[in-house]
Amino acid sequence: MALSGSVGRGGANVPADVTAVQERLNLRIAELGLQPLPITGAIDAATIIAIGRYQSLVLGTRADGRVAPAGRTDAALSDTSPIGVLRDRLRAQAAGIRLSGAEWFAANEARFPNSNRVADLAPGFATQTGQFLAALRQAGAVVRVSSTLRNRNRAWIMHYAWRIASGEVEPAAVPPNPEVDILWDHGDARASRRAAQAMVELFGIRFKPSITSNHIAGTAIDMTITWDQPIQVLDAAGRAQRIDQPRSGNDNTDLHDVGATYGLHKLATNPPHWSADGR
Repeated sequence: MALSGSVGRGGANVPADVTAVQERLNLRIAELGLQPLPITGAIDAATIIAIGRYQSLVLGTRADGRVAPAGRTDAALSDTSPIGVLRDRLRAQAAGIRLSGAEWFAANEARFPNSNRVADLAPGFATQTGQFLAALRQAGAVVRVSSTLRNRNRAWIMHYAWRIASGEVEPAAVPPNPEVDILWDHGDARASRRAAQAMVELFGIRFKPSITSNHIAGTAIDMTITWDQPIQVLDAAGRAQRIDQPRSGNDNTDLHDVGATYGLHKLATNPPHWSADGR
């Protein structure tokens, strides 16, 4: 039967139309990851969520939770042939694997690793860093590198997980990233935010991640530098510089001056952070 009016969020929601939509959704409901809808003819939150999930997972459209007569959602749902239903189920299954959240994190997080290798930095900065580290170690300092190149896709994932979880951006408004196969829109705003929040917690994010930084460009390094007695460190010109107290690379401005001769500038507000421009 053709719908006489719209069904779902803000729709006319004529009982016969709502019943028809509920019955058609139930043919695909398991693959949408939802419980079967009671066939009541009354619009409710579960039906609106199911419409949105169908739009997101099966149709790949913005999930507005509404079925308009003769619209794309109506046309697709109205195909209750075995082939049509099977097609929708397969699409939903494939899209469900891509949904953001804890399961996506467990399956995909390792594909986007950060690095603590100097060799992974931008070539020029890697050379400068290697020379500075060699001078430090030759002088007897202990250097522990914690982070160098930050994976740009990992940063992108973390950035948008944070923004969706905080309500700063709608899932459907996230720009596509062809290198990251993730579906942020669960067809329901609250479900999308919950999934994004789960990823924020799993990543251990405490502040809004940037998608443009020296770490992503390969021109920054996080490291701790310590020494237990006065040391003589060669600057880039080969001159020996006496470095003593405080015996931490985080706070010793004399050492910061030596690092600058190699092109490594200390960011005072971030204890382990050195970069090409001090940011």
